[in-house]
Amino acid sequence: MSHFTFHTIETAPQESQPLIENSVKAFGRLPGLHKVMAESPQLLEGYQVLHKLFQDTSFDAEELTVVWQTINVEHECHYCVPAHTGIANMMKVDPALTEALRNEAPMPTAKLQALHDTTLAMVRSRGNLSEQEVETFFAAGYGPKQLLEIILGLSQKVMSNYVNHLAQTPVDDVFKVYAWEKK
Repeated sequence: MSHFTFHTIETAPQESQPLIENSVKAFGRLPGLHKVMAESPQLLEGYQVLHKLFQDTSFDAEELTVVWQTINVEHECHYCVPAHTGIANMMKVDPALTEALRNEAPMPTAKLQALHDTTLAMVRSRGNLSEQEVETFFAAGYGPKQLLEIILGLSQKVMSNYVNHLAQTPVDDVFKVYAWEKK
């Protein structure tokens, strides 16, 4: 039994209603994650702002996908892995990259592998990267800005992954075709 309400525009707290409208405008529907987050207008707003800010970083569509999915898979998020698979397809990311991320297989390029490895190390070590890990990341062509941008993406994903774990958010119908379980 869930202790969480999956809100609609009619049931959401008044402060969440414009945020829900923003979600519907952005996605053409109200994602299940946003239905849960609507209980806390501050959480939903924070998530929406972080999502936009992360999309506006120096990362391209493939790199955004690597950061998002690396975190989603490591956190075993039953909701976000399928959702970001669909989002990656909409962003025209090579499906082979998405499948590699979902299956914890090697990345197609050394640079994306360095991004994946660094993101994973960041999650596992709670930001305590070794000097060697940082140097390896920089040697792949990234810099301090991208390390900080990983933290931004991680902040966004902690919000969504943890909410989905607590609420057991059902995968949205549009993403059920991408259902996923940790192997």
